[in-house]
Amino acid sequence: MRRADRLIKITHFLRQRRRPVTAKQIAEAFDICTRTVYRDIQCLMDSNVPITGEAGVGYLIDKQYYLPPITFDADELEAIGLGISMVRQWTDNKFASKAESAFEKIQAVLPSRLQGELQQITTYAIPTRPPLPWTVSFSQLRECIRTRRIIRIMYTDEAKQNTTRTLRPLALFFFSPVWLLASWCEKRDDFRNFRLDRIQSLTLCEEVFDDEKNKNLTAYMEKYGDCDT
Repeated sequence: MRRADRLIKITHFLRQRRRPVTAKQIAEAFDICTRTVYRDIQCLMDSNVPITGEAGVGYLIDKQYYLPPITFDADELEAIGLGISMVRQWTDNKFASKAESAFEKIQAVLPSRLQGELQQITTYAIPTRPPLPWTVSFSQLRECIRTRRIIRIMYTDEAKQNTTRTLRPLALFFFSPVWLLASWCEKRDDFRNFRLDRIQSLTLCEEVFDDEKNKNLTAYMEKYGDCDT
């Protein structure tokens, strides 16, 4: 990995952490020695990247700091274009417009030599069957997940039985053409998956939930690894 690329990745790595990160942790993440980490951190600090800390203690970065726009190669642009195509086909209009807005921002900062690549994207996501319709708001669910808002749903199961569930929404998973809402179900006192097309109604509760160790997304992934419908 080029040093310039590694410096960018280290900056992102620090921004994603809430607690101080040691040189050893950075070295293990990037497969480099701690001496290289010390040099890289010093280089970033000399470039006015707001990193605080010291060797043996750990490093923190000001979360208000953002990297200047970076460029992409042709394959990266192709991957981004494919992702936007999939978002457009399989989510809602609000989320699709956000993806389009992000792409426009990327386009605005690309150097002229790469502008033509945007016109030559040849990888697309085309649905082989119509998406299963749902009545709840996809974007509202995403917001509830982000803000840890407890929700209450009316759900119709595979046996056509209706039930009311109070949930801690954790994530959305896509298994074409089905979207699943992974949640902690208060009624079952366990993790459960709910198909969006079977949710009849959604009510937002006033309560928010904590990121409890045995009830969060990390625990869900450790238990299941994948999703069942």
